[in-house]
Amino acid sequence: MEKARISASQLFVLIVLFQLSNSFLLSLGINGKQDAWLIILIAMAISMVLFFVYYALYQYHPGILPTEYIEELIGKLLGRTLAFLYILYFITIASRVLRDIGETLVTFAYPETPLFVMNALMIFVVVYTVYKGIENIARTGELLVVIMFLLILSIFLLVVLTGLIDTSNLQPVLENPSTVMKTVFTETLYVPFGEIIIFTMIFSYLTQPKKVIKAGVLAISVTGVILAITMALNISVLGVMLTSRSYFPMLTTIQSIEVGEFLERLDVFFILVLVIGGFFKVTVYTYGAVIGTASLFKFKEPSKLAYPLGIVILILSMIIASSYAEHIQEGLKVFPLYVHIPFQVIIPVSLLLIAFVKNRKK
Repeated sequence: MEKARISASQLFVLIVLFQLSNSFLLSLGINGKQDAWLIILIAMAISMVLFFVYYALYQYHPGILPTEYIEELIGKLLGRTLAFLYILYFITIASRVLRDIGETLVTFAYPETPLFVMNALMIFVVVYTVYKGIENIARTGELLVVIMFLLILSIFLLVVLTGLIDTSNLQPVLENPSTVMKTVFTETLYVPFGEIIIFTMIFSYLTQPKKVIKAGVLAISVTGVILAITMALNISVLGVMLTSRSYFPMLTTIQSIEVGEFLERLDVFFILVLVIGGFFKVTVYTYGAVIGTASLFKFKEPSKLAYPLGIVILILSMIIASSYAEHIQEGLKVFPLYVHIPFQVIIPVSLLLIAFVKNRKK
């Protein structure tokens, strides 16, 4: 670990930016049709239980990284193997988010620019930020969160001013409860809420460890409400069918904004939110992979790993799928069941049970 410290308020900012990121732009919970906003709120509530699991593990092993206490819990060989798998998990998700950003920018803003160039430019900035350490990441977050909130507030206000909202598109509420719960437990719980497992790599840097729960629960609540309002607006304006067919419903909603005869075509709002949020999410994942690798392989200067791991993430983002359609399909069908559930739920809960048994006398 680097010798750095961040405050509880900075942790709050980090989690908010991380969870909003590209999630603000996607059709979260749309399989539940008009109940997508409700699915997000339910997933948000359940994810707080996961956050308590992550925090409980940290309480059993304060001051050290998960890559270290996993080894203490299940033994050296199995522990180091599992820690290495978590590092690969962070690297893989970072590459997927990078691919999301690059594909979207190439499609909507820079059609003549090669995908590799877009991804390379983004990862260069990410790597430089990671190289500077967690304190600089946190300070950058404090600046970006203000810009992000102003952009989101502007979008919400402009959508309301257009008069395009039709609340009948949100009815009936809870039409199919079984579909709602299925969508929660197969999709929305894991992205973006379950991804907060990456912050177990950051808990040890806090100056006030006892405020982790307060900062985490507040951050999850804020992002959950914002994402729920966003989906409610998208469905109100576009309807369920158009929202479900669109890769980026928020972009379609923004393109519908027309105030007077001068305020329209506000696609730049979409691009700014995408770049700020995506950059931050890739940065946090890359940082987790860097300090995890340094801890596992005993590197004394973690920052020196930023550039080689950045190159790995860049290359992986290009080869992870042959097309954007395949990339999206993997994210919706393969990763939740075979990757997110084990790494976000099954393994942490199992580790917590082991920690409880080993420390029951205490």
